[in-house]
Amino acid sequence: LILIGGFVQLLAGFLVFRKYDHLGGAAFLTFSALWSSHLVNIGVGNSEGFTAGSIAFLVLNAFLIILASSFNVVLLCMALAMELLTICFLLFTLENLPLPFEIVMLSIFSIICFYGATASLANSMFGKDLMMMGPPLFTAESSKKDTEDPPPCICPKSHCTSGLRTIADLLNTGAVCGVPTDTVYALAASCKHPQAIEKVYRIKDRPQEKPICIFISNLDQLRAAAPPISPLLWEFMENVYPGGIGCIIKKGEWLKKLGVGAGYSRVGTQDSIMIRVPDLTVLVHLIDMTGPLAITSANPSGEVDSTHHNMVISRLGHKLEGVLCDGESDEVVASTVVNCTKIDESGITIVREGCIPAGKVMQVFESVKNR
Repeated sequence: LILIGGFVQLLAGFLVFRKYDHLGGAAFLTFSALWSSHLVNIGVGNSEGFTAGSIAFLVLNAFLIILASSFNVVLLCMALAMELLTICFLLFTLENLPLPFEIVMLSIFSIICFYGATASLANSMFGKDLMMMGPPLFTAESSKKDTEDPPPCICPKSHCTSGLRTIADLLNTGAVCGVPTDTVYALAASCKHPQAIEKVYRIKDRPQEKPICIFISNLDQLRAAAPPISPLLWEFMENVYPGGIGCIIKKGEWLKKLGVGAGYSRVGTQDSIMIRVPDLTVLVHLIDMTGPLAITSANPSGEVDSTHHNMVISRLGHKLEGVLCDGESDEVVASTVVNCTKIDESGITIVREGCIPAGKVMQVFESVKNR
């Protein structure tokens, strides 16, 4: 009977642990060990060791009593009964244990343990409270307050349509937002709002002589604007868009047809503009909702690029109206910039080598030129 009782306690403790109730599991395993200690032959030679073990169980079980009072009545009664039973063991080693007291305590303990083990087994196996365990005597109210500060700006998730609309609405009203790209995170401003583009310069402490490029969603938008582009440049762009290559081309009034509008003088230089078609679905959808966006990397000038939305929020979030959160960026460096303004006369030149190697860009150009 003692062996069966110890096994039931052990099994109940294992199942409760599997249910991630670590206190209940520890209690059942502790009680199993003490229950099974009845099997040890307590004689004159080993009574001192058993006494020391019983004292250790008393101390351990005192902590279990305190914790059990915040779980359920059955576990608390079991812990209290175990404490009294351990005292019985100590009295037994001193040969001062009254027989009626021993019988009563063992009976009470047996009933509580049997019910507790059975209830735990049934509730764990079926995932329901089939047998009542009783409410906790007290519930410790957490005094821990949420110390996390709210984000300094609106930070919707990129996979939510509502989040995309939120950022689009902000951009359409002249806000500056952090957005993911197919390379690193960027600051975006609507080309319809030149004051927003000016704000980008202030946010980044970007020198005014450094131009800002624009992103469009597809090459068909560029065709609709009818820029004076040669067949060679068209074919080159068809081979590099969408992707991590930006092409610098000659600027003109056709940009206004593209949707640049009032921001014409604040993007690119006086004579040229870099245009890129990103290879990122969420950003393409965003541009479809806002029109062309003025884009520059989302980092203070001179510092490393931002490769996660958390970096944008922590570094520049207090200066932005929103950040579209998309997790890790696809690249750790920005795009490759290619000067195509003299593509028909002298070919192309690499202005900045980024995520696409210069050798690969030149290989694409040579292939297009030969055709």
